Amino acid sequence: MAENNKKIAITVKNLHITYRGLKKTSIRASWKKLGSKVELFHALKGVSFEVEEGKILGIIGKNGSGKSTMLRAIAGIFSPDKGKIDLHGNTISLLSIGVGFNKKLTGKENIYLSGMLLGFSEEEVAEKEKEIIDFADIGDFIYKPVKTYSSGMYSKLAFAITAILETDIILIDEVLSVGDAKFKEKSYNKMKELISDEHRTVIIVSHSLDTIKELCDEVLWLNDGEVIMIGSPDEVLPKYEEFMK
Repeated sequence: MAENNKKIAITVKNLHITYRGLKKTSIRASWKKLGSKVELFHALKGVSFEVEEGKILGIIGKNGSGKSTMLRAIAGIFSPDKGKIDLHGNTISLLSIGVGFNKKLTGKENIYLSGMLLGFSEEEVAEKEKEIIDFADIGDFIYKPVKTYSSGMYSKLAFAITAILETDIILIDEVLSVGDAKFKEKSYNKMKELISDEHRTVIIVSHSLDTIKELCDEVLWLNDGEVIMIGSPDEVLPKYEEFMK
């Protein structure tokens, strides 16, 4: 937890999120099972933590541990079943593949849609449009529907929008590992530039422990929806690596 003289950017308290289980089955079989007991999956089980303003928190854990669910809850996409998330008045953006674009619209149209959803005016987005397009570097695809994009192009545009339209809090879900080698280096350098701002708060979900170690001030280790440990990378990562052997 933060010291009293530190400004808190994100507070998560006793967070619970539960999914209704969906099994792969036929429609006919599903109708036959109507009225039967629904299987529940507890994605997050009483998670609590705080992030100081200007800090970079890494979230690690095996697949299915609740990392992406946590980011989507903080971003306001998922509603908690129980608990509280307080952003203390900060603006926030989520950078994640498959989230945030209308796939029927062009890349350029999605720049404006995404910007306005983040709370920017049309004029503010227009001022940054060329910079976003240049950074994304996807050529004429910027004028084509997003549904025609490869995952690499999608991630390039998503990263460019989030990086250029700077919010107080940036949530990053694995996208630093997507794209060609040149873009990976460019996005990595841009991210280091963004997080050098002492007032910007960042949460990174990544399976790359090298990325977490280099960029993050603190690491939150989730396992099966619960907090195992939170502390410095030097404290948490060796124990996590031992656990994953």
